Amino acid sequence: MGILDKHKVIEKNATLLLVLSLLVVTIGGIVEIAPLFYLENTIEKVEGVRPYSPLELEGRNIYIREGCYVCHSQMIRPMRDEVERYGHYSLAAESMYDHPFQWGSKRTGPDLARVGGRYSDEWHVDHLQNPQSVVPESVMPKYAFLERKLIDGAHVGDVMRTNALVGVPYTDEMLENAVEDFEVQIDPWGDTDGLLERYPGAQVRNFDGQPGISEMDALIAYLQMLGTLVDFSTFEPVASR
Repeated sequence: MGILDKHKVIEKNATLLLVLSLLVVTIGGIVEIAPLFYLENTIEKVEGVRPYSPLELEGRNIYIREGCYVCHSQMIRPMRDEVERYGHYSLAAESMYDHPFQWGSKRTGPDLARVGGRYSDEWHVDHLQNPQSVVPESVMPKYAFLERKLIDGAHVGDVMRTNALVGVPYTDEMLENAVEDFEVQIDPWGDTDGLLERYPGAQVRNFDGQPGISEMDALIAYLQMLGTLVDFSTFEPVASR
């Protein structure tokens, strides 16, 4: 009996096919999952990666609320065309404080994993107000209302505490200064020393150029941070060290 004949026996016997399929899946699952029980951490720690500042965290929640992840992924695959277009491939550590992560699987718009610093704040304001004014072929809806919705950060400390419950390393100091850090990040004339000590690399400025702290401020603060925490000019993967 040849190999094809033996395979035909399996295909014609539904019970045998089911048993063998379960066996293959079980063995494959064990091979993939068992090694994880012997690792202290499955994510390589990378210098520069930190929890989101209160304003960035608020912006991220707005990003999720408005469904931005439906059309924009945040994961650059380690393939030549992806890296040449978007930048260094994404690291697991860059998403270690994301609950949930924003990797995505569909790109109606470009990947945003490295969008931080690629465009000015003014560009982001114009893009959110009227996407077609800067990208004529865009199908993105208008988000001008974000500029009119002011926020006070009264509950951002509660959101941070919730994130801390699932492993984000917000310290007591960070939680105590949540509202103050939220407010000072858009005030370049404020006392930002504490903010920058707690959140190195946090960008301090009025992002939408308007009085008060708006949802647009928060969203742009989040977008301008994406992909900026890790210095890829000095980064070396563990395997190459």
